[in-house]
Amino acid sequence: MNKYLAFLLPVLSFMLSFFAASANPLVYEGKSGPGKGKHIVFIASDHEYRGEETCPALARILAKRYGFKCTVLFGLDDNGHIKPGSSKIPGIEVVKDADMLFFFIRFLAPDDKTMQPIIDYLDKGGPVAGLRTTTHGFNGLKGKNSKYNYNSRDKSYDWGFGRQVIGETWRPREGAGHYGKNHKYSTRMFVVDEQKGHPVMRGVKDMHAMCGAYSAVPIEGSVILGKNQVLDSMKPDGKPLADKPPSPCIWVREYDSKSGKKGRVFASTQGASQDIVNEGYRRCILNGVFWSMGMESDIKADMNVDFVGPYQPTKFSFGGGRKKVKPSDLAGFVSPLLPEKK
Repeated sequence: MNKYLAFLLPVLSFMLSFFAASANPLVYEGKSGPGKGKHIVFIASDHEYRGEETCPALARILAKRYGFKCTVLFGLDDNGHIKPGSSKIPGIEVVKDADMLFFFIRFLAPDDKTMQPIIDYLDKGGPVAGLRTTTHGFNGLKGKNSKYNYNSRDKSYDWGFGRQVIGETWRPREGAGHYGKNHKYSTRMFVVDEQKGHPVMRGVKDMHAMCGAYSAVPIEGSVILGKNQVLDSMKPDGKPLADKPPSPCIWVREYDSKSGKKGRVFASTQGASQDIVNEGYRRCILNGVFWSMGMESDIKADMNVDFVGPYQPTKFSFGGGRKKVKPSDLAGFVSPLLPEKK
C-alpha cells in the first residue's frame, strides 16, 4: 500500500496542477475591427476592487466590438478557482506574444518563473495600462526582482514598478494614498481643461466612480488628463468636499525600457468593478487602451462601449467576490460576469 501511495500521490499532484493551469487563460477572440491581429493580455489579481470582474468585461468589449484577441489571466487557488490577490498566475507564458499588457493587480509576489515574462515584456518597452492598485502591484519579491516592489528604494528603479512604469506607487507620506473615506465617499472625475482635445478623452463626459479617490503625484513627464473630486456621498450628484482639492487620477506617460524603446502607459487610480458601470469612465479606459497601442486615429467619440453579455458586478470589498468560479466559467460572450455559484 505504501508503494502504491508513493506512486499515486505525485500523479494526483501533477493532475491537480494540470487542471489548475488549464483553467487559465481565458481567451476572447475578436473577428474583425481595428484590433484584428493584435493581442492584449490582462492580468487580474487584486484583493479588494474586483479586478477579476473589471478585466474580462473590458476584454469582451475590445474583442467583440473591435477585433482584438484578449487573453485574461487570473490569480488562482490550487483548485483552479479565481482567487483575488493570488500570486499564482498559470498561463503567464502567453505574455511573450502580447502587444499590450493590462494590469489590475495588488501586492503580488510571483515566483521568478512567473515574473520573468512580465520583466521580458517591460524590457522590450511594450504598451501598458494599469488601474487602481496596480500602482502598488508588487510586494515581497526577492533577490534581483525586488526592485519591482512598490516600496523599493533601488536607486536605479526608485519606488519600483508602480512609480517607474505606471507613474505612481503607494506612498502616503509623499501624497500618494487614500483621499477621503473609501466606501463612504465616491469620486467624480473631470477632464483637465488643457487636455480636453487629447485622444484618450475623446467623447468622454460625466465620469463617476464608486470607489474612493486616491491622491497621486505622478512621476515627472506624466501628462495629467483627469483629476478627481471627493464627493460627500456615494451618489453621482454628491457635493465635492471643500477640504479635498482635486488630485490627478488619470494620466498617460512613457516609460524607459532596457531595449531603449519608450513604452506608452495609460494609468488611472479608479477602476473597480462598480466603477466601469459608468459609461464615461469606461469609455476613457478603452480609449486609453487604443492610445497606449498607438491607435489613437481609431478612437471615435461615438465608439460603442456597451457591455458584451450580462455584467453584474459585486460590491467591492476585501474578502468579497464570487466564490468557486473558474476562468472557463467566463468563456464566450454571453456567460454572466461573474456567475453566481450556489
